[in-house]
Amino acid sequence: MSAARLVLGIETSCDDTSVAVLEDGRTLRAHLIAAQDVHRLYGGVVPELASRAHLELLPRLVASCLSEAQVAAGELTGIAVTRAPGLVGSLVVGVAFARAYGLALGIPVVGVNHIEAHLHAATLEHGASPLPAVALVVSGGHTELVEVRGFGRYRWLGSTRDDAAGEAYDKVAKLLGLGFPGGPVLDRLGERGNRTAFAFPRPMLDSADLDFSFSGLKTAVALAVGRLGPPPHAETLLADLAASFQAAVVDTLVGKTLRAVDQVGACALSAGGGVAANRELRTRLAAGCEERGIPLRLPSSRLCADNAAMIALIGSWMLERGDPADADLDVVASLEESGLPMGGD
Repeated sequence: MSAARLVLGIETSCDDTSVAVLEDGRTLRAHLIAAQDVHRLYGGVVPELASRAHLELLPRLVASCLSEAQVAAGELTGIAVTRAPGLVGSLVVGVAFARAYGLALGIPVVGVNHIEAHLHAATLEHGASPLPAVALVVSGGHTELVEVRGFGRYRWLGSTRDDAAGEAYDKVAKLLGLGFPGGPVLDRLGERGNRTAFAFPRPMLDSADLDFSFSGLKTAVALAVGRLGPPPHAETLLADLAASFQAAVVDTLVGKTLRAVDQVGACALSAGGGVAANRELRTRLAAGCEERGIPLRLPSSRLCADNAAMIALIGSWMLERGDPADADLDVVASLEESGLPMGGD
């Protein structure tokens, strides 16, 4: 009987430090995520602080993860680390740690694309997807619609032309004085509000393409808040603003995503990224998939966030198919320059 394939995953693309141990590409032996709460003080992620926090957290987190997994460092067979896209300083910390750790253990280290990992994150809980599938990746930095034809086989269908959906959530939350990050608090507050109280636009919902735009929606909210006069505003008013804003975002995301499903003739739909944890979005996507008779593959909230489990999954697949260890592991900030196939048939 062959020894288990044990891959250590490391994720440091933004402000969450995460480590996981995955066995044979299927069994998650341990998975830890350390949120960096310091950024709440600044209303957004401060890149230098994020890098420093990763540097401090990684050694302790790896030790704790191996202990929880009941795996000795010498039993690891490979390391997978996020190399793109993300904050350069944060990526450098993760990659430098992975390279040094891999060198010390004499095991291969592979660089993983963070967005590709989100495309397949649902596999950890739902198994292999029927193909072709459509995947929505929606987070603070990305809003992407992708046709997934298999591992490494993708066709980009649409992207945001300006702000990502999660970025719009954060900026609107800041406008309303609700703190950072904005997604969870707007989701909770919006449940108590009237989604039709403010007539916010559904940007590009009726355009012929599958692209998104959220900067105009953010401006519409800012103008509405300005007309209300100086804060503080009543909680019922804030709830109506949150509900109306969220309805505009969700209507746009769902409309475009289900149109992509119909155009592709998709056999399944998945979603990933922090905004994919939004309850209204999940409910609406589920209803659309039920109407079409196809499965909706949603990761749990923990696997929607930036996490090392999905990085370990992609790394395990790369090592299994014989991808060579990357000696350079250059980090790349942008998705467009990350080397992930993004357009052709």
